[in-house]
Amino acid sequence: GVMGWSGPGLACDWVEIEGPLHEVWPSAAHRLLFGELPLVEWKGDAQPSARPPLRKSVRQEVAHSRNQPDKSAGLWTVKSDAPLVDADRLLANFLPRAFRRPVAEEVRRKYVASVEARLKAGDCFESAMRWAYRTALCSSDFLFHLSGNPDDHALASRLSYFLWNSEPDTRLTELAATGKLRTSLRSEVERLLTDAKSQRFIDDFLGQWLKLRSIGTNDPDQKLYPDFDQYLQDSMVSETRSFFRELLGKNLDASHFIRSDFAMLNEKLARHYGIAGVSGPQIRRVALRPDCPRGGFLTQGAILKITANGTTTSPVPRGAFVLARLLGQPPEPPPPNTPAVEPDVQGTTTIREQLDKHRADPSCAACHAKIDPPGFALESFDVIGGQRKNYRAISNGPQYPRDNLDPTIDVMFRLGPLVDPSGTLADGRPFSGIAEFQALLANDPRLLKNLTEQFTVYATARPLAFSDRDEIAGIVQRTQKQGGGIRTLLHELVQSRLFQTP
Repeated sequence: GVMGWSGPGLACDWVEIEGPLHEVWPSAAHRLLFGELPLVEWKGDAQPSARPPLRKSVRQEVAHSRNQPDKSAGLWTVKSDAPLVDADRLLANFLPRAFRRPVAEEVRRKYVASVEARLKAGDCFESAMRWAYRTALCSSDFLFHLSGNPDDHALASRLSYFLWNSEPDTRLTELAATGKLRTSLRSEVERLLTDAKSQRFIDDFLGQWLKLRSIGTNDPDQKLYPDFDQYLQDSMVSETRSFFRELLGKNLDASHFIRSDFAMLNEKLARHYGIAGVSGPQIRRVALRPDCPRGGFLTQGAILKITANGTTTSPVPRGAFVLARLLGQPPEPPPPNTPAVEPDVQGTTTIREQLDKHRADPSCAACHAKIDPPGFALESFDVIGGQRKNYRAISNGPQYPRDNLDPTIDVMFRLGPLVDPSGTLADGRPFSGIAEFQALLANDPRLLKNLTEQFTVYATARPLAFSDRDEIAGIVQRTQKQGGGIRTLLHELVQSRLFQTP
């Protein structure tokens, strides 16, 4: 590969791009701000807030020869023969879009007055309008959602920002204006989820809930993990996002977070996971063997990398992640002055042996009884999500088996101690490895309840209160009666009081 890159790519010697290239001109953004008012070349003495020349007055290189320089386009600005009339018309269109609700006439008049003041101060029409637009975009009406008892416009805004991370479109605004939004919520949720903009919701929600934004925080040690590259990491992120979209699209239940009979893979990930029969860079749904632990969030490479430190794994952060992010029961912080456990990369002791000493402290034992079991089960996977039977070590141990490793990789690490993925849950149920742990956890009711809470916090942008517990329980119960699908859960949340009131 070029410069260590092993994924698909395109090698270019030289690229020159000229832009922005708009499909139509004036652009949609320009027409939103200035309508169909004409653009004229500026002839005044002072320079307006006008766009610079579209082309610089320089010679262009074409096939290693030189042609004549382009003629300078000069400075251009928007022209209005009736500035205050046009300002009132343009602001009447812009302000409701920016504030996501109807705007009173007296509010609009204040903005028109600011345009008039700037014109009297010597600004050209375009500069004066830009001043008013900037004022609107700095106001609390634009920056914040409505508080108090929201009307249909506030509800449209909440729904749109929930599933699109953007302002309501024309249809949502019309439904809110005619009072038909609340009776159309189910169909509107389906419409918003079908639109490509719903990918923003998936990316942002997973970035916060599963800490997917932290995927690049730690770079794996190159001596221990030379099989890691950026292409593998990008594939991991795509897997998690595609998996959640598949669950949402097929309305599958929360047990798939832990155990799934399919995974979303490309060739890079499939080879990394030891799954045959997948070729090409495209992420697609792949059926898994019954004995394959892959599929769910629990064993996806992205989650396993996020919960490791780049050099070694520890049951503590992984166990805490499972409790907090998947089960909704974050552990208590450690007692003051509790020393961290530093795993031995030389391969003389295992993290489990070190934790046994750490857990001997009575003040630590109670929390570790809950945290450690999920982490012990996930010790079956290394820093970059590869399944293992032995740790990797920097020592003089036996040669590490190549198995799924790229044959071109220079293996500098050695075979370390055996991994022990067994444990006992806090309620006393034992497991011998990841498969038995998945079987014990897959039907845990806390999975659906936690997702309900995560959806609610994300949608309403506020923490849950004690008084919300009955409403949360009702949403979960109604979802379970309809099969427990997460798309059903999303619909039930939107229909609930929690979503429709502050």
